[in-house]
Amino acid sequence: MTTESEQSRRQFLLAATATGGGLLAVGASGIGQAAEAGNQAKSAAPAAEDIAPPEDLMREHGVLNRILLIYEECLERLHGQKNLELGPLVGSAKIIRTFIEDYHEKLEEDQLFPRFEKAGKLVELVKVLREQHQAGRRLTDEILQQAIPPALKDTRGMKSLARPIAQFIRMYRPHEAREDTVLFPAIRSLMTAKEFDELGDRFEDREHQLFGAHGFENIVAQVAEFERTLGIYQLSQFTPKLGP
Repeated sequence: MTTESEQSRRQFLLAATATGGGLLAVGASGIGQAAEAGNQAKSAAPAAEDIAPPEDLMREHGVLNRILLIYEECLERLHGQKNLELGPLVGSAKIIRTFIEDYHEKLEEDQLFPRFEKAGKLVELVKVLREQHQAGRRLTDEILQQAIPPALKDTRGMKSLARPIAQFIRMYRPHEAREDTVLFPAIRSLMTAKEFDELGDRFEDREHQLFGAHGFENIVAQVAEFERTLGIYQLSQFTPKLGP
């Protein structure tokens, strides 16, 4: 996998992100328009779209991080007993289920973890990561089961919903950070250059099989729409006010 091809892929991702961000302002119906625009941008991009497996996994962690931000906003509203629209919370939990747990984590469990276990490397870390995947799926089950209108009618219901959200956030911040800084950088050492390239192809093929040719871009568009609904889309709003 060449440096030139990786640069081409990164250039495309930047272009797709800029296009999606501009079109999402139209509201809920904008998701389809943003996806279509992303498709057009991608079709006009260079043919070379190779992306290294670690980078592919890390950009998916970017989706997870944005959903954790959504979870944090929902959690703050639950704790403050403020108005909470369940749509972004439920929609985000469904993306966690389909895109993170059933796809991203399944790739890790099928394609990465066995390689580390066979090589006798980072075995204890892999064991904990596997356990946390299972714990995360149980927490997502709880969130989806409890994120219903009756839960918002009293303090007890809101506390019951808040608990799995808080536990999910607390576990996945260090989980993904350990993967990004320890596990993923070690992937290349476990295989030949040819195997490394083939692994990237398998990742890409599986993503397209499950989510379509532009699945990642469409997922990002959906997450952005949830952010807009909650009023946390603008990056600048998170810049602290400094000075006297």
